[in-house]
Amino acid sequence: MFANAYQGCRVFITGHTGFKGSWLAAWLTQLGAEVCGFSDTVPTLPSHYAALELGSQLVRDLRGNICDRSALRNAVCDFQPDIVFHLAAQALVRKSYQQPAQTFETNVMGTLNMLEAIRACTSVKAVVLITSDKCYRNNEWPWGYRETDHLGGQDPYSASKGCAEIVAHSYFDSFFADGEAPRCATVRAGNVIGGGDWAQDRIVPDCARAWAAKTAAKIRNPWATRPWQLVLEPLSGYLWLGARLLLGQNEPFDLRGQAYNFGPSSDVNKSVAEVVETLAIHWPGFTSEMNTTKPANMNECTLLKLCCDKALAHLGWKATLTFDETVRYTAEWYRYFYNGDARERPQNMMTFTLGQISAYTNTATQRNQIWTQK
Repeated sequence: MFANAYQGCRVFITGHTGFKGSWLAAWLTQLGAEVCGFSDTVPTLPSHYAALELGSQLVRDLRGNICDRSALRNAVCDFQPDIVFHLAAQALVRKSYQQPAQTFETNVMGTLNMLEAIRACTSVKAVVLITSDKCYRNNEWPWGYRETDHLGGQDPYSASKGCAEIVAHSYFDSFFADGEAPRCATVRAGNVIGGGDWAQDRIVPDCARAWAAKTAAKIRNPWATRPWQLVLEPLSGYLWLGARLLLGQNEPFDLRGQAYNFGPSSDVNKSVAEVVETLAIHWPGFTSEMNTTKPANMNECTLLKLCCDKALAHLGWKATLTFDETVRYTAEWYRYFYNGDARERPQNMMTFTLGQISAYTNTATQRNQIWTQK
């Protein structure tokens, strides 16, 4: 799996208490990596991180602010990682309107501070910086955005992610271009869903909270279309790219300083309404109320999808699951969390989560995904 690159590997993850970060940390521990996590707080309650009691599984579980350059540099240099995955971010569009300065500080200066820490640490061989599909300037195109398309965005969150990409690639060209420097790349993924996400203003967490409370989920933007994918899909791409960078496997394409999209096939672009309707199949008793009035002064895009041809050409990567499989994995995690024995929940949720990772990798193996090959 992943060319066995992570067995005994020292991995530094920022944002490991977040939704995607905690899934990535759990998967890396299963792969035999020594993981150090760096985050300021646990962002939600409940959380995937807390449900798994993930902190007890890591070599180090550190608290710190990525806007504190010295603290971040000291943490990286003290741990001496082989590879860095940078996920820490302010990740909510609506919150970016409420706190635009904090959004830019976290997403742009946090990325710069991460790159400065990497420059100071000689052990680092590879770096994967995670931004977002919203880093692209959205023109409401019916086709997918390519890595060469314009960056930017109307809302502060999207603009901050475009800025983070520009900062990263400036550092790649200026400081990480020679053969002895860490091998770096950025990655951009579409909307991910999966068990353990309780962030505000996201469709699946909103549905999970409503389902648990036996109330109707209020759907604010049912017409929005997104490239929905299970959280494990882009993480498999991040891990495969990281493994290739770590092992110096650049043939036949040079992976250094590149940007890659990771998203589902085009038939997985579904509306929010379709997501809700499919979730209801797996959540007995779930109901919803659709809001057809678009909020004023909110420029969240209604159509956004990615072209992932470059990831396929350079890495041999493509998505594994169908839309129905993606929603089923997601619904089953939440149902198990809310229906399980609360006294045994942490142990059960770690076991259940690792079981979903194993089931996903088994499906990927059966479908001949390149990263599963020995």
